[in-house]
Amino acid sequence: MKTLSIDVRRAEPHDAQAISEVHRLAWQHTYAGIIPHRALTHMIERRGENWWRKATRGPATLLVLDVAGTVAGYATLGLNRARALPQEGEIYELYLRPEYQGIGLGRMLFGEARRLLKSLGCKGLVVWCLEENENASHFYRGHGGVDFCEGMESFDHKQLKKIGFIWN
Repeated sequence: MKTLSIDVRRAEPHDAQAISEVHRLAWQHTYAGIIPHRALTHMIERRGENWWRKATRGPATLLVLDVAGTVAGYATLGLNRARALPQEGEIYELYLRPEYQGIGLGRMLFGEARRLLKSLGCKGLVVWCLEENENASHFYRGHGGVDFCEGMESFDHKQLKKIGFIWN
């Protein structure tokens, strides 16, 4: 009988290429048809291996979900950037390769990100997602997130509503 190792750990510079691939696949899968093609392509291309290598050195914390030696997902987190909100922590991004979605691994990565923020002394948490990203909205609501506030993001002159989910 084989044992499958699943671990959430801090990203290392050698993970940069794999994180870049997760980013590309997850964003194409998630945002095709939501974010205009040109803007989406530009956002993906600017975050290549070198960008992720620098990201492993901060200032945000970068976690990876490692499934049997494969980087299956990542999360970035740190201090809340929306000063009008009282929550101190924020998960900036949480993405999985499409083939690893829907089997509980997102819950594991999300839980570890929340625990890390709490261990760093952050009281409360905010996560933003585009309103049209129904899978993310469902995920955050299902994990106790309260749809608390809204904002707008512009992508090639297309305005998209984003939702701020909070946990206290």
